[in-house]
Amino acid sequence: MKALIDALVRPEVRALKAYHVPEAAGLIKLDAMENPYGWPDSLKAAWLETLRDVELNRYPDPQGQALQQALREAMEIPADMGLLLGNGSDELIQMIALTVAQPGRKVLSVDPGFVMYRMIAGFAGMEYVGVPLQAEDFSIDLPAMLDAIAREQPAVVYLAYPNNPTGNRFDADDIVRIIEAAPGVVIVDEAYAPFTDCSFLGLLGDWENLLVMRTVSKMGLAGLRLGYLVGPRPWLEEIDKVRLPYNINVLTQASAVFALRHKAVLDQQTHDIRVERTHLFEALRGIDGIHAYPSEANFILVRVPEGQADAIFAGLKARKVLIKNLNGAHPLLKDCLRLTVGTPEENGALVSALRAVL
Repeated sequence: MKALIDALVRPEVRALKAYHVPEAAGLIKLDAMENPYGWPDSLKAAWLETLRDVELNRYPDPQGQALQQALREAMEIPADMGLLLGNGSDELIQMIALTVAQPGRKVLSVDPGFVMYRMIAGFAGMEYVGVPLQAEDFSIDLPAMLDAIAREQPAVVYLAYPNNPTGNRFDADDIVRIIEAAPGVVIVDEAYAPFTDCSFLGLLGDWENLLVMRTVSKMGLAGLRLGYLVGPRPWLEEIDKVRLPYNINVLTQASAVFALRHKAVLDQQTHDIRVERTHLFEALRGIDGIHAYPSEANFILVRVPEGQADAIFAGLKARKVLIKNLNGAHPLLKDCLRLTVGTPEENGALVSALRAVL
């Protein structure tokens, strides 16, 4: 069997490791940047009543027109821009790659950045080029980025705004310089838009190569797996050609439309998370040996004493707190852990556990 697999599976796929999601049963789950709050029972009841009318025996609306309209209204998407739905941002990243992939084409982003940019580039047979961020504060090294763009001529540039896994928001002027220098399309990934006050959504149309990608996952709808891409209609019409039919199922469409009609509930939750982010950041700064980096996302990156990250991660897990261990993921993330902002009770448990293991 191995010989057959080696003969048929592309070498770049064989070299990959499948994306691993750790088991979290029985743990305080602070590893995946999820909204920790559920819906009130009255809202759940109304949602379930809505689902009674969903026809599971029928295919979903292939374009998700009702959902598109709900997103346009709730997210104030410019009327002259196109809108494309994906099964999470991951599918949109894949669709973009499939649209432009050719031998020798390249995808460029900053490192450390969202791992799926690199992985999906590999899936599509494209080369990924990562430009290291500044070591001291994870800001963009603009001269290095512009040099890489000029040298590599990437078909796609991804910029997460704010960035994952570092949590910081890049300088907007730097992003403008990159958009203007890029020979291909630039995707500003605003997955964490609910936790910052800055966006490129209103600037769409100022450059012909700018698209903005978002998700509803971080605002409290991660289980729906819904992402959306906004930009000039000619771009989205081409990307839409590689979208699989019926990619947004009927339950996701109905549930998302319902949730967006009650967006005030989700907005209050994201406001609460932003408040808790400040409280958690201050608590982390009070722990000897912990360096917390400022964040405009719903997580905080911390650097722990040299050589202790793995032991601290294991110690927290033993105390029923699951976080993300980034030590070893990239040289700039040496001794780093990523902490999702949870409820006040969850954050208190995290801080107590950190104090206990340090």
